[in-house]
Amino acid sequence: MTKIPVTVLGATGVVGQRFVRRLAHHPLFEIAHLAASERSSGKRYADACAWRLDGEAYGGFADRVLDPGDPQHALAPIVFSALDTEPARELEPAFAAAGSLVFSNASAFRMAPDVPLLIPEVNAGHLALLKTQRSARGWRGGIVCNPNCTATMLAMALAPLHAAFGVEAVLMVSLQAVSGAGYPGVPSLDILGNVVPFIRNEEPKVEEELPKLLGALAEGAIASGVFSISALCHRVAVIDGHTEAVSVRLRGNPSPEAVREVFARWKPGPRLPSSPEAVVRLHEAEDRPQPRLDVEADGGLSIHIGRIRPCPVLGLKFSLLGHNTERGAAAASILNAELAAAEGLL
Repeated sequence: MTKIPVTVLGATGVVGQRFVRRLAHHPLFEIAHLAASERSSGKRYADACAWRLDGEAYGGFADRVLDPGDPQHALAPIVFSALDTEPARELEPAFAAAGSLVFSNASAFRMAPDVPLLIPEVNAGHLALLKTQRSARGWRGGIVCNPNCTATMLAMALAPLHAAFGVEAVLMVSLQAVSGAGYPGVPSLDILGNVVPFIRNEEPKVEEELPKLLGALAEGAIASGVFSISALCHRVAVIDGHTEAVSVRLRGNPSPEAVREVFARWKPGPRLPSSPEAVVRLHEAEDRPQPRLDVEADGGLSIHIGRIRPCPVLGLKFSLLGHNTERGAAAASILNAELAAAEGLL
């Protein structure tokens, strides 16, 4: 089968490197362009950045010459964007207008009303919003965003509960890994032996994105989920893996046993090439899930739930874990592109 050519924007950064590693042997996609800033374009990939990941160095593309990150030099049917927010505001629409379907890890367009904010297991139907977007903007391509990493884990845990019972209120306290701050993360003298109770823009992102993620598509627009949410986000001395302490009020106040049964029976579709064996992994041990023991399971694409128990304030509480730089970043965009391919949108 002929593979679909793709471009990786921001290929030299750590998220860009994760795109390259996952795409190097992908069954549907092949890398046509590795694109970078003006400072790095024209250089060999190996000369433009230090490879920070395990596995094959540079994904086997060490000698690939980097292209400029614009549609004139790096156009492909699919573009994976690992750009920072400000460059994304300029470059992602340029690629979309030129005909590329851009799968973005950046926050620039997540809350635009005509841009799908997508998790295939949660709201695959929102991909139909591309029709509205193309009509409104006159694009031949389009932009599809994956959510903030912390919001991703929370939405995946709440989606089956929202479908089964209805979510009325959420309180989430996060303990977030230093890799979420990019490389080299947080300075050691700031994080070792410490907890930093502030991550810029993180709490508003979670509180804004979750209702859109759990909303319903109707007449070419998303009707946001109606529930209250409060997020409190902290940086902790963990390398990979965001842990979230979640309290939730569900309609009808179901028992922990009923909630556990809903998680156990949740089989979201469609099945995609990168889908994990188990989207939700339930843990029975009182001291699980833990980042060191659990976060790498299924290539970092599962979420882990444990300690499901009564909450005296909201009714139910549980512990949640997910891989912030895989399920919360590059791998999420690739799953979204696989969904678009399955839906015949490429």
